[in-house]
Amino acid sequence: MRISELRMLDIVNVKDGRRLGPIKDLDLDLERGVVKAVVVSGLAAGKGWSLFGNSRSEDFFIPWERVKKIGVDVILVDVHGLPGFDFDSMPPL
Repeated sequence: MRISELRMLDIVNVKDGRRLGPIKDLDLDLERGVVKAVVVSGLAAGKGWSLFGNSRSEDFFIPWERVKKIGVDVILVDVHGLPGFDFDSMPPL
């Protein structure tokens, strides 16, 4: 699979099935040749809207170890306990 194909897949949390959005970027360790993390935007992580668009522009990093499965349509991740992904305190979508 190519990186360009990964960007077309949605990221879904395995704990609750919440869609986190598409991959914004990958964090790579070029010296070791490995993927360190998947990057999603703050909005995709459930940070809400302002009147003129995204109220938070910060990115969230999902460590590669938290990627559980890459499928045909989605990437399943476990973000339970990661900073910025406190879904327990958020109302359901």
